[in-house]
Amino acid sequence: MKVVVALDDSGGSHHALDWVLRSLFPAGDQPATEEARHELVLVHALEPLHHAMCPVGGLGSAVYGAPEIMQSVRAARKESARSLLDRARRVCHGRGVSAAAVLVEGESREALCRAAEDAGAGLLVVGSRGLGAVGRCVTAFLGSVSDYCAHHASCPVMVVRPPPVDKDGQRTRSSPISCPSPCLQQGCLMAE
Repeated sequence: MKVVVALDDSGGSHHALDWVLRSLFPAGDQPATEEARHELVLVHALEPLHHAMCPVGGLGSAVYGAPEIMQSVRAARKESARSLLDRARRVCHGRGVSAAAVLVEGESREALCRAAEDAGAGLLVVGSRGLGAVGRCVTAFLGSVSDYCAHHASCPVMVVRPPPVDKDGQRTRSSPISCPSPCLQQGCLMAE
């Protein structure tokens, strides 16, 4: 079965990758039988970057991103996305699992469903942000990536909840990928 894991630089997606590696690839790539073999595909959706106007100063004043600046920002975002996928592949390799990395462009929720279908995925795995009540209300209004994927993907979708929070407000499991997010930063395996 081909397993597609959606990655961004959030603790939730890092935890989802950790869950996949622990649960579906517990002893690396070597399955007991060929039928039990899973293939791992790591996918990052690069959201479109649109020109933006930022109001500055008084009424009617605005700064518009020059095309050269926008191109530079796009290139930096693409390099950052490739770096994220490379770090995730190194984590997989360190655990004895080979993984393909795919960078897709477009709105995350649609691009992830499209990537899963294009890959012939048997399972799409996405992380959950573990939002509180207010966050869930905002997400209900704007729409969540995991909810969209659960309703529109061509394959089953696994939404991996974040680890529980201990009495000190810290997550109880660490992420396999280093990230600036404080939710899973302690004990990351991929510190560069």
